[in-house]
Parts: sequence; C-alpha cells; structure tokens
Amino acid sequence: MFEFVRGPLVWIAFIVFVGGVLYRLVSTAILAGKEKTVFPTMDLKYGLRSLMHWIVPFANRNTRMRPIFTVVSFAFHICLLATPMFLMGHAVLWKESWGVSWWSLPPATADVMTLVVVFGCVFFVLRRLTSPEVRNVTTWKDYALVLLVVSPFITGYAAHQQWLDARAMLILHIICGALWLVAIPFTRLSHMIWFAFSRAYMGSEFGAVRNARDW
Repeated sequence: MFEFVRGPLVWIAFIVFVGGVLYRLVSTAILAGKEKTVFPTMDLKYGLRSLMHWIVPFANRNTRMRPIFTVVSFAFHICLLATPMFLMGHAVLWKESWGVSWWSLPPATADVMTLVVVFGCVFFVLRRLTSPEVRNVTTWKDYALVLLVVSPFITGYAAHQQWLDARAMLILHIICGALWLVAIPFTRLSHMIWFAFSRAYMGSEFGAVRNARDW
C-alpha cells in the first residue's frame, strides 16, 4: 500500500491536477473569447496595479476593515503554500525522484507553519458558523472542503510526531495530499488559479474603463 500511494497514486494525482488545470484554462479562455468585453478590457498596467494592492496586507480598504481576518488569512495562505513546497521530507522526495533539489524549512519551523494552517481552518469554520453574511452562503460542501484542505497537514504532522501508527498516518497523508491535488481544478480551491486572472480583469475594468480604484 505504501509503495502504491507514494508511486502510482502520486503520479495519477499530478496528471489529473495538470490536466484539470489545463482544461479549465482552455475552456475558460474559449468562453471568455465569446464575450466582447473580456479580452479588450484587460490592461497590463491596471491589472498589475490591482494585483499589488490585493496581495499586500492592508494595502486595500477591505483588508483594513477586517484586520483579524486579514492577518489570519494571509498567514494561512502563506503557510498553506510554503509548507508543502519547502518541507524537508518533500524536498528529499523531489531529489530522489527527479533529481531536483532546493532549500527546505527547518523541522521546527515547518511544525509551526503546519499548526498555523490548522488554526486557520478552525478559524474559517468558526467564522462560517458565527458570521451571518458568510453562514447564509455556506453549504456542507464548504465544510468538506476545509476538511480536505487541513487533512494532509494533520496527518503529516501526526506522522512526523510519531503519533499512532506512523506508517499508517504517512499513507493517509499521501492519500489526502493526492485528493487535495485532484480537487484543486474542480472545486472552489481553483481560486488559487483564477485569483490572478480575476483580479487583473477587475483592476483593468476599474482602471482603464471606469477610471476608478478597485481597492
């Protein structure tokens, strides 16, 4: 089982992830091409300006109005992306599998970043339960998605700490990670792909067409 999940299952997940992303990009580009306002509106200057104001904490009014949410959200997303990418165990696997090596996080730092992700998921669930404007648009799928996102971090942390059966937790960790990759193109997790495009379009619409700021 371990050899299957660390070999064929990972390859299947990567293939579905890459294929799904390409399919979504191409199909969306075709759909956008049928609209007369999408591509002509895109402007490099205003698109980049908007992106910079929305990826820098407190650079836009919306984030300044919700400081706690902003801090948690930025910390969560940074740790969510950086931890799997620079985790020492993952870096070793990249080196062994494809001969690619890069800098990795110290184990203690990776543990803290993992806990930041877990705390962030708990925070987002509580926010969906207590904030009326978010609760009203929340379905069971949103809670399932949060569980999917946090599961590789919980199982990976448990395996690293040698909790329960470490080999079983490692297998679960790989399975959860594979499911996470597969889900990205086909669920709301796809916002990690579309954020740059949607923000660039909105910035172009506001800046080049309405002559106004979108932040």
